[in-house]
Amino acid sequence: MELRQLRYFVTVVEEGGFTRAAARLHLAQPGLSAQIRQLEKELGQPLLDRSHRSVTLTEAGRAVLPYARAALAAADAVRQTVDAYTGLLRGRVSLGLVSGATGRAFDIASFLADFHDAHPALEIALTEDSSERMQAALLAGELDIALLGPTDEVPPPGLSLQTVIDTPLAAVAAPGDPLLATADRTSVPLAELRDRALICLPRGTGVRAALERACAQAGFRPHVTFEAAAPHVLAQLAARGLGIAVLPTGEDSSHTDGPLRTLTIVRPGIRARIALAWRSTGPVSPAARVLLEGLREALPAVLTTSVNRQSSSRL
Repeated sequence: MELRQLRYFVTVVEEGGFTRAAARLHLAQPGLSAQIRQLEKELGQPLLDRSHRSVTLTEAGRAVLPYARAALAAADAVRQTVDAYTGLLRGRVSLGLVSGATGRAFDIASFLADFHDAHPALEIALTEDSSERMQAALLAGELDIALLGPTDEVPPPGLSLQTVIDTPLAAVAAPGDPLLATADRTSVPLAELRDRALICLPRGTGVRAALERACAQAGFRPHVTFEAAAPHVLAQLAARGLGIAVLPTGEDSSHTDGPLRTLTIVRPGIRARIALAWRSTGPVSPAARVLLEGLREALPAVLTTSVNRQSSSRL
């Protein structure tokens, strides 16, 4: 059994198939398949089920996977320990990002470009997913760090969170909507949304979870007729009169052709939060720790200031 075979096995699992894994590893797919089969032959058990369109783990594969990851982490730690003596930071860091997490307030691409310039030997894998799935991926060791919307009022055991955005939820409506009958209105009680068609982020996001919790406490279920992962799409749907968009304050008419009105939801007020999340024990690799430190330093200064400025201008 060779370390590279374990790395190939883990990569196939992470990518969900041989084609994407081969591309990530810069290998020919037949060669990758041959190496995995050789590993399975040495272990005496199939690790991957290839009978379906997507490759899945067998029972033996599920049992082997955490040990394979631990072996790779140990090997990387040896290399990184030596690199620390020369000041070189390298390895691979996985960063999760919920869609619309930073919006215009923080340029994640520029931050990562600057970080890469400072640490050119470091590979960063950036993925987008729902907050719920990213929380699970952090706990499973599949992600190192994530920017997500917490789906529970109390963080799940094993995760540490640093809130970087905390802003009210608002109802966003097109001109002519009954909510806007009063010209100078700036807020709307949650109860007035009881029977309205709502447009919101999907389940598994922090905004949706916060809305559903508040509605449940008020004694009704929100009537969500349209869902989209990107806030600006929700605003576009609202601009066409398809319903009331429920969005964090500041994410309204910036990407639409027509005007929209924003009413802060009150009685009760609902907060939307974005948090930097990582395992409570801390990232395993030095590279992930350095990236986390950089994000913790950059995010509060940029995101909190920007969101507060947006919120104060709209409330």
